[in-house]
Amino acid sequence: MRMKQLLTSFVVGASAAMAFSTASAADMTGAGATFPYPIYAKWAEAYKASTGNGLNYQSVGSGAGIKQIKAKTVDFGASDMPLKAEELDADGLMQFPAIMGGVVTVVNLDGIAPGQLKLTGQVVADIYLGKITEWNNPAIAALNPGVKLPAAEITVVYRADGSGTSFLFTDYLSKVNPEFKTKVGAGTALKWPTGVGGKGNDGVAANVQRIKGAIGYVEWAYAKKNKIAHTQLKNKDGNFIQPDDDNFKAAAANAEWTKTPGFGVVLTDQAGKTSWPITGVSFILMHKAQADANKGKEVIKFFDWAFKNGDAAATELDYVPLPDTVVKQVQSSWKANLKDSSGKALY
Repeated sequence: MRMKQLLTSFVVGASAAMAFSTASAADMTGAGATFPYPIYAKWAEAYKASTGNGLNYQSVGSGAGIKQIKAKTVDFGASDMPLKAEELDADGLMQFPAIMGGVVTVVNLDGIAPGQLKLTGQVVADIYLGKITEWNNPAIAALNPGVKLPAAEITVVYRADGSGTSFLFTDYLSKVNPEFKTKVGAGTALKWPTGVGGKGNDGVAANVQRIKGAIGYVEWAYAKKNKIAHTQLKNKDGNFIQPDDDNFKAAAANAEWTKTPGFGVVLTDQAGKTSWPITGVSFILMHKAQADANKGKEVIKFFDWAFKNGDAAATELDYVPLPDTVVKQVQSSWKANLKDSSGKALY
C-alpha cells in the first residue's frame, strides 16, 4: 500500500485525533506522538495481518500521550521528548526508543522548488521570534544568491498542541539562537511570539499548504506525503544539507544511548559533515508494574516484532530503524523493568 493511501485510509475520530485499526476490547491501545504515526500505522497493519492482533493508536501529540499513560487509560504512551529519570520514577514508568526520523522546515512560496531554499537555525529562530517578517529580508537573501525571493509577508505556523515535534524543533533553535532560548525555550507546549497554530503534524502541514508565504515544521514523512516544499538547513559543521535517511543516520551515529536513563538521547544539532540538525527519537512509555500482564506482553511482542520485521517499512517511509545494538539494549530493559503483579518478568 502506498504511503498516501495508507495515511488517508484510517479514520479520524470525533476528537479529531488520528487513530487506526478496528478497535476491539482485545486490541492494544496507545496514544501520543504524531511524529511516528505513519510508521506505527504501517507496522500495525502488517502485525495484524501476521498475528491477528490489533493496535488502536491515537495520534494526539506527545503531551497528551504522556498524560494518558500516566492516567493508565492506554497500554503505552508515545513521546518525542524523552522524560527525565525523576519523572519516570515518580510515575513508575520505563521508557525505550522505537524509531528515529527527522523534522524539517517547510514553506509555501511560489517559484521555490522543494529543497531549493537555504536556511540556518539562526534565521529560522529569528523568523519564529517575529524579527524577520518578509521573505526578501537581507538575512534570507544572503543565504540564497540568485533565488528570486518574493516581497511577501512570512506567516509562522506552529504546533498548537503539546508536541514532541515542537520539542525537537525548539530544542534545536534554543541551541543555535540564545535569544530564542531566553524568550521561547525548548518544550512540548510553548508560548509563541507570533504565528498561527495547527494541531498535529497534519494540522501544521495543512496550514502551510493553505497560506501563501507560510513556514512551518513537520516530520519528514508528512512533508513528503503532502508534497510541501522543504528547505535545506545548515548543520553544526557548517554544511547546507537535505533531509534524508543517511543524514538522519549520521546524526544518530554517535549517540550514547546507555549513558542517559531511559535511553533519553536528544539528537538535535549533532556534529558531523552530513548530520541533519533536527533529528529525533520517538519513545514508548509503559508502566513497570503491568496490571494487565497480557496487554503488557502484547505491547512488547508488537515492538519486538517491529524491530525484527519492520525495518524495510521504516526505510520506505523515511524513518531510521534502531541499530541492532540498541535493540538488544531495549530488550534487556524490558526483561529488567516490566513485571506482572506478582513481580514476574514479562519478557
